[in-house]
Amino acid sequence: MTEIPAAAPVPQPAPLPQSRHLATEIPGPRSRALQAERLAQVTGGFGVALPVFIDRADGGILQDVDGNRIIDFASGIAVTSVGASNRRVRERAAAQLERFTHTCYMVTEYESFAQVAKWLNGHTPGSFGKRTALFSTGAEAVENAVKIARSATGREKVLVFDEAYHGRSLLTMAMTAKVNPYKLNFGPFPPEIVRAASANPLRSPAAGQGPQAVAAAALAAVEATLAEHGAGNFAAMVIEPVQGEGGFVVPAAGFLAGLRGIADRHGIVLVGDEIQAGMGRTGTLFASEHEGVAGDITLSAKALAGGLPLSAVTGRAELMNAVHPGGLGGTYAGNPVACEAALAVFEAFEDGSLLANARAIEDAARAALAPLVEETSVVAEFRGRGAMLAVEFADPGTLLPRADIAREVSARCHAEGVLTLTCGTHGNIIRLLPPLVTGSELLEDGLQVLRNAILDVAGRAGASAPAAQPAVL
Repeated sequence: MTEIPAAAPVPQPAPLPQSRHLATEIPGPRSRALQAERLAQVTGGFGVALPVFIDRADGGILQDVDGNRIIDFASGIAVTSVGASNRRVRERAAAQLERFTHTCYMVTEYESFAQVAKWLNGHTPGSFGKRTALFSTGAEAVENAVKIARSATGREKVLVFDEAYHGRSLLTMAMTAKVNPYKLNFGPFPPEIVRAASANPLRSPAAGQGPQAVAAAALAAVEATLAEHGAGNFAAMVIEPVQGEGGFVVPAAGFLAGLRGIADRHGIVLVGDEIQAGMGRTGTLFASEHEGVAGDITLSAKALAGGLPLSAVTGRAELMNAVHPGGLGGTYAGNPVACEAALAVFEAFEDGSLLANARAIEDAARAALAPLVEETSVVAEFRGRGAMLAVEFADPGTLLPRADIAREVSARCHAEGVLTLTCGTHGNIIRLLPPLVTGSELLEDGLQVLRNAILDVAGRAGASAPAAQPAVL
């Protein structure tokens, strides 16, 4: 691992008990009062999964203003993988705050920016020489990857995939597949974005023929899409190695490797969007490692800086250096406090325990939840890698999405003090994103609450389903 300079220690608060505790109903009276104030002051354009207000967070626990300790199966949507109050993140960020908060890296420089870039150059997949650019948000990383690919290739079109999610900015909304809530009423969108089939093992037309057939069918569709629009017009193809908001879909084995071959044949830049699946979430540092595939460009964000806003575009040196000086940047790009937090996150991965715990989380969750496919008629699939896992609800035979079941199961978990999120194009999937530091006893408790909720709701689920409605977050 790259040597990372030490930071001075700061006083530490007492850790939160790593156990679920219900002091009031959820949400409690203080949260309800604060929610009323929120509604009076904050735009209604922000959704919320669980209207509770958090006072402290530590490890796998969120403690609200009413004293409830809630098991965190969300990690701020895969952000707080090292815990929401990681000691080294606090120390390094606090030490940097004492020195200075900001200078703008395009005006005067600071060492931590290059240290973060060096670590990412050395740890993202690919044995080629790399360069890194730092930004603030995942959407910024995606947009800048497109800029870099277009600059390097002189082409304009971008290939994206069914069930993709890439952000909320105007370009990344165009790249995102799900309309409601992300794209609804926000068009028109930038042109030159083309969508191709993905290799969803559950919902592919070739699903009954096995993973190899699913991958082959999707790759043939990709080639056909490129041919239709002219393969020589495409600057980039952007793919999530495990799709996030689209449903935590793990593509059929061989699909990513096939995309690598297609990109090479047509001179297209392959961009791996690891914003949600990267930084150890799937049990390897980057999810594409499971398939042995390296993108020409790899995107990082979310868990990169332990809760502070930081994103990165890391890619082949010749691609990254194709942009003219001044063509990349941003006022807050690679903020020094966020860079120090990222260096602390890198420290946390040094001994391998976080990656091992991600794999242990998968083992425990698979043992508790995978049998529900056989034990119920409405759990269509349990899937995922590491601590990025999902339960999909659908009617048997037709696979009609059951968003109603996902919503009710999630609501029951919330009432019992377990925070879960829904996702998927039809909102029919519960996704699990526990912090990688979650202890085994806390994990088992949360999984049992979820399992019981699914069994109870599934036992009463009718044969017919109401019209599926997307979740709004």
